[in-house]
Amino acid sequence: MSVLRDPTKRRWLAFAALATVFLLVNLHRLSTAVLSERLAAEFRTSAAQLGTLHASFFYIYAAIQVPTGVMADRYGPRYVGSGGAAVLSVGAAGFALAGSYPMALLARALIGTGSGVVFVSILRFCANWYREDEFATMTGFTGAMAGLGAILATTPLALTVEAVGWRPTLLGLAVVGLVAGAAVFLLARRSPADAGLEPIENVPEQPTVTLRETGAYLRELLGDLDQWLVSITFFATMGTLLTLIGLWGVPYLVVVYGMDVTAASYYTMLGSVGILVGTPAVGRFSDAIGRRVLPMVVSLGCFALALAVVPIFGRPPLAAVAASYFLCGFLFGGAMLGFTIVKERYPPGASGVATAVVNTAGFVGGALFPTVMGAALDAYSTSETVAGTTAYTEFGYRVAFGIITAVVAFGFLCSLWLALRKRRRTP
Repeated sequence: MSVLRDPTKRRWLAFAALATVFLLVNLHRLSTAVLSERLAAEFRTSAAQLGTLHASFFYIYAAIQVPTGVMADRYGPRYVGSGGAAVLSVGAAGFALAGSYPMALLARALIGTGSGVVFVSILRFCANWYREDEFATMTGFTGAMAGLGAILATTPLALTVEAVGWRPTLLGLAVVGLVAGAAVFLLARRSPADAGLEPIENVPEQPTVTLRETGAYLRELLGDLDQWLVSITFFATMGTLLTLIGLWGVPYLVVVYGMDVTAASYYTMLGSVGILVGTPAVGRFSDAIGRRVLPMVVSLGCFALALAVVPIFGRPPLAAVAASYFLCGFLFGGAMLGFTIVKERYPPGASGVATAVVNTAGFVGGALFPTVMGAALDAYSTSETVAGTTAYTEFGYRVAFGIITAVVAFGFLCSLWLALRKRRRTP
């Protein structure tokens, strides 16, 4: 039997194609940390404007999550995933060719539009091709691809940009995205049956969902307190991680410790390594013990403590900063369990829209936090400029990091509430 005719092997090829697109999504959405100085100088932006440029990806990403869930449930990952890859690649090419701040803003929003459909498409694919006791593990592997993309968005991207320039680099990524999207179109299908293959043992058949059923599921989700608690935890952790690794983690080290961008990117790369290692490890651990909420609570509590190092000390030892960045990435695996929690609460036909609702919350955080932190930095900036950009202060960074630390702490409290609600329901 050929690889394409064996459903248990075919699913890994299709997952690899989808995961490659998701890797590019994460590379693009976190690239502004490395590009921040070049973008600020070229487009003459303030910190708040740079934060908005970074966040324009996330505003549109968040806005399309629920429609994406509906499309993934109805049309499957083949069309939604490959279409997303094409759109994000066109956006990447537009960003590379942008001659002004408004054009760059529009192109980055287009990258966010294409990127926004990929993650939910992968989770919908996994729900259709993998057993329920494999889902948290596959979610973890998907998170690992996010970590790998985030790693590539740090030192490798910085070195590539230094060697060939940021515009040619983004054009090259656009070409890779188009190739990966073609692979998704060729390999991914809604289910083994849709590919003309035998069913996979213990993988539940996914029903076709009508718009009326989807609307009913969505109304139920919006009235579900557990869903809101899970979404708040993801809002806090995902928003923080995207802002830390994707934008302000590098400038903080440049300003407070006097590093160059390439050296600073090594530290944010540790956060990306944490994602790469932590999300599959936590997901596999959760599947092994059959529990979701407890690992989430522990992870979020430790996440808040790790992040608090910067606002408390301002200029802690670099080893402490490195450990903080790594732990934030590793412990994010606990927040990823939220997707498994909501999937297990709803029928199979609702998996796309259920995970999309939670994912929306995370990228609302990713959209808000960069601009909020940028506004805090602007409030405590000096009148000096360095290499054409505004000089910020250590105290401003303490305030900015204090904001996201408080948000993560609130997310931890929401996870505790979720655990208490589950305990009351369980005899």
